Amino acid sequence: MTSKPYERPPWAARVIGGRMAKLFRPSIVCTLAVPGRTSGNWHSTPIAVLEHDGQRYLVAAFGDTEWSRNLRAAGTGRLTRRGQTEDITAVEVPAEQRQPLMDAYLNDFGKFPNVGRTFRTMPDPADHPTFAITTRS
Repeated sequence: MTSKPYERPPWAARVIGGRMAKLFRPSIVCTLAVPGRTSGNWHSTPIAVLEHDGQRYLVAAFGDTEWSRNLRAAGTGRLTRRGQTEDITAVEVPAEQRQPLMDAYLNDFGKFPNVGRTFRTMPDPADHPTFAITTRS
């Protein structure tokens, strides 16, 4: 079994950071809910949505996270922003097409604590699962 790169965010980023970001940056931070791979129970996490060239993306800044594995398996989820929830579909972007998205992500979100550091630690775009998202009807 091959281990995929993952860098666990510091405690403050996990416990406090997402909640604070939603309060101070609600235009950027959403809540992503995804059904679990084995249980089917819904799990949620705060996440920044990248808007690039008219398309929206979810980038796993910390590597192969639980939410990215769950989204990869399910292909669907829910995004909630400012009380509005939308059902989404997600298609993983191939690693060789991620570099422009990584550059845009760092430009938009690299100033957030730990994001820039994580990309310096894991600079390969293949280390960051990335999903193109659309609204389901």
